[in-house]
Amino acid sequence: MATYKEIFGTNIEVVSSDPSNPVEGQIWYNTTTNVVKGLSNNPGSWATGADLNTARPGLSGLGATYTSSLAFGGYNSGNLALTETWNGTAWTAVNALNVARYLSAGAGTQTSGLAFGGSNPYTSVTETWNGTNWTAVNTMNTARGYLSGTGASNTAALVVGGNIPPPTGAVETWNGTNWTTVNPLNVARYGGGCGGPNTAALYWGGNANSVLTETWNGTNWTEIADMNTGRAGGGGAGTQTSALQMGGIGPGASPYNLTESWNGSAWTEVAPMLAANRYNSAGAGASNAAAISFGGGPVTPAPATEIWNAGLQTNTFDVS
Repeated sequence: MATYKEIFGTNIEVVSSDPSNPVEGQIWYNTTTNVVKGLSNNPGSWATGADLNTARPGLSGLGATYTSSLAFGGYNSGNLALTETWNGTAWTAVNALNVARYLSAGAGTQTSGLAFGGSNPYTSVTETWNGTNWTAVNTMNTARGYLSGTGASNTAALVVGGNIPPPTGAVETWNGTNWTTVNPLNVARYGGGCGGPNTAALYWGGNANSVLTETWNGTNWTEIADMNTGRAGGGGAGTQTSALQMGGIGPGASPYNLTESWNGSAWTEVAPMLAANRYNSAGAGASNAAAISFGGGPVTPAPATEIWNAGLQTNTFDVS
């Protein structure tokens, strides 16, 4: 059997502690822990996380990272106002929305969030979150549900599309005080994914099994590369150059567990979600390398929370 040195031309590095800045393909033996480790690229995989305290479809989510998220609203025998925070390990119930709703949208972070719109009935209600309480503020110009939202905080957000009904392409920006109507999507639709700041956003998918992707430059929308599988109602996360679509519902109201990753120019189908089907869920995350999906239907037996990781990772190798 060939040795590592014969194959790669070098011995495995022997160290007493793991390197602080390893490079892809680097392998080392840690004499303190007595294990062989290496840095390699993970194309992406899902892992089960802790359940929400209240499982539900039609909820909304926000968060700057996949370890610091907020879940709110949803539907379970009626509209819900429930809010929960995620710390990377567990969900904690916190103060509820002032107005119960489902299929709404959110933007911002776990300490500076915004909730807007919703269904049953269709509403324009907007609330800001300061990390402790929700406060009602000025409403959107167009009431709608099944809408999408994105933005960095509760003072800078974007609402995109939705269902009035009929489907709308209406877009509004939020400056911390008021909503302003701006140029609409090229194609009206609802239930699509959305990510990025309110001046450089990405919107994809939507009803009627849409595969369309559009980018926003702060003024106009431009159609770019299509998704591989059209769908609505899945969780979305990321930015204009690095996004993730999680699950959704497609032709014939068929739920999907498909995952697609966006690199700024094309969508690629990657590892599917663990749940056989997941739709009307919520998601959060800063990129296609680290994201979280939670809630959605069916409530059981699907795991309520799934965590996505991709990119360079340190792995321990079995040398037995």
